[in-house]
Amino acid sequence: MKLNTNIDYQAIAEKLQGIETTSDREGLTKLSLDYYHFSPILQEQLADKRGDLVVFPTTEDEVLQIAQVCVQNRIPLTVRGAGTGNYGQCIPLQGGIILDTTKMNQIMSLKPGIACVQPGVKMAAFDKQARKIGWELRMAPSTYRSASIGGFIGGGSVGMGSINYGQISDHGNLQRVRLVTMEEQPRVIELQGDEVQNVLHAYGTTGIITELAIPLAPAYPWQEAIVIFADFMTAAKFGQALSDSNGIVKKLVSIHADPIPRYFTALQSYIPEGKHGALLMISAYDFAAFEDLVKEYQGEITYSQPGSAIKGNSLLEFTWNHTTLHARSCDRNLTYLQTFYFTLERLEKLYQQYQQEEGGDEIMIHLEFLRAGDKAIPAGLQLIRYSTEARLKEIIAEHESQGAFIANPHVYTIEDGGNKQIDPQKVAFKQQVDPNGLLNPGKMRGYYSTMNNEQ
Repeated sequence: MKLNTNIDYQAIAEKLQGIETTSDREGLTKLSLDYYHFSPILQEQLADKRGDLVVFPTTEDEVLQIAQVCVQNRIPLTVRGAGTGNYGQCIPLQGGIILDTTKMNQIMSLKPGIACVQPGVKMAAFDKQARKIGWELRMAPSTYRSASIGGFIGGGSVGMGSINYGQISDHGNLQRVRLVTMEEQPRVIELQGDEVQNVLHAYGTTGIITELAIPLAPAYPWQEAIVIFADFMTAAKFGQALSDSNGIVKKLVSIHADPIPRYFTALQSYIPEGKHGALLMISAYDFAAFEDLVKEYQGEITYSQPGSAIKGNSLLEFTWNHTTLHARSCDRNLTYLQTFYFTLERLEKLYQQYQQEEGGDEIMIHLEFLRAGDKAIPAGLQLIRYSTEARLKEIIAEHESQGAFIANPHVYTIEDGGNKQIDPQKVAFKQQVDPNGLLNPGKMRGYYSTMNNEQ
């Protein structure tokens, strides 16, 4: 990989005449960062990383022009969506150009079951249009109101709706993608079927997405509800039973152990101190069956309102990683882990282990149920009271030794944060479309390992 470290960015901006750019210091700072500060480890590693020039293309032709300039001048290029990620996906490690996609925000087509969009389309804005014809996005993160579709494809994985559709990388959740390469002569290529795996959760290292074809889900009239329980494992078992109830259509099953609800200022009247809370989105058509299930598990419904996560504040914005956001607004010593427990038995064992430790609040369990294959499983975004990096690694090792899987949010490389292994298909694809390693350099460890082995 050969990067140019002696670049006149004013001259580069002039080459891109007709495309909006900025090199304003405040703008560069804002558009070089995401929510990496959720991790005290990434906070130290990434706080000073900045791009040198931001570009705001509106069309695929402009993206091609930007790619050509970067290749000719060996300038690193980092693609950015709305910047709502949590582990430095869009933070430029080696400066260069930041390609901000927020002005590529056109819905190209919208039909029952399928839509074609530019990457900068905001998720909530899209759903507002899609629900007019009875459809909506299959899944979305808790940053739904501000996140972009392209950003979620490139840097996300799960969210609201995952109880039905699993992870974004599951077969069928992305149908087609157009992208611009960073070859000596950049070109536009289309990926379909399993080929789209090359861009999913790749942090923009394998091409610049310019258009996506995404399948949709039928839109239901969603009812948001809060249910409280006296016992955490009863709440967790209720969450599993609800997730397993095929006859009850749901979109969100989120369980919060006490004292996590204390961090939800707006919800404290619905979740009394000492209680454990379930934050849920249920089809209004199935609410009577849902109420029967709540009674079966001795829960109490304290809040119930119609909602589609479009108007005002939704319960979604207290779940997934918004839970961490609310907690950190009260206590900056808190961070989080992403854990797949897979079974309630494993969850209970780990819950009891950490409850018995002194204080009992080093690890506070927050569950999100999602579909993995043919099963609904409990996954955790548990809050961690951070002390040292060594202790955090110890907690991760303790979970893994008992069969849980940790997706580590305290690293910025694709492989180390995800499935812990190099994806040779993604590496080979990057070598093809980005032979000079200009796209978001430093984020795909497998690419550099392969390059070093070849030298």
